[in-house]
Amino acid sequence: MPHAERTPLISETMDEGVLTLTLGAAPAHPLSLAMIGELDASLARAVADDSVRVIIIHGPGKIFCAGHDLKEIAQHRSDADRGRAYLTRLFHDCGKVMRALTQSPKPTIAMVEGIATAGGLQLVAACDLAFASDAASFCLPGINDAVFCTTPAVAVARNLPRKLVMEMALSGEVYGAAWARESGLVNRVMPGAELADFIHDFAQKLASRYGQNVADGKQTLYRQLEMPLDQAYAHATEVMIGHFMDSKAIDRG
Repeated sequence: MPHAERTPLISETMDEGVLTLTLGAAPAHPLSLAMIGELDASLARAVADDSVRVIIIHGPGKIFCAGHDLKEIAQHRSDADRGRAYLTRLFHDCGKVMRALTQSPKPTIAMVEGIATAGGLQLVAACDLAFASDAASFCLPGINDAVFCTTPAVAVARNLPRKLVMEMALSGEVYGAAWARESGLVNRVMPGAELADFIHDFAQKLASRYGQNVADGKQTLYRQLEMPLDQAYAHATEVMIGHFMDSKAIDRG
């Protein structure tokens, strides 16, 4: 009897410069060590591929991503070190993927239909842009399991004001799409039936404008946010001068 084919942990589709990475292992799409490894490899290929200009992360269905695989974590409690080596690798590799999403020279977009919780919310927050259906929801639930979502909060704290991040992390409550939009966690919220078409059109527009200016500009924006004001202006000015010197716009002036 032939073996059934394993559903891939990450499915890749390309459309005119827009690469969509769809999370597998439905319905929860958990960030197992294997899932993180596949996502890391897909992102590395995308950054190196000149035909890719925009990257979309999509966790389809009622759960965008449920965060780390708690069953996998529990299995390592019987290790000689009670799972410390496994957890160290898990969170190191996960942080590497989250940084890759933010530091990618190519714009990254999260497409959120359902709930994004813990590491799943970290995945949303690590992307440059996030668009959600009105059925989407968001949660940092670690406190409910006697832990604290410290690593997801790294990305979330770079999207939300400090008190709102602390509210999410201390309460462990689920927050709706309208709250996420008002708080700045996502860019826009819309009916689920409109989400895919909107993101497709938006991503195509970004792809049509992609060039070294976007790659440099995106990274400059993030870097200057971590700098004192005078250093931020100095850094951004040098990049801006380079763009104008390389741009045909300066010749049309």
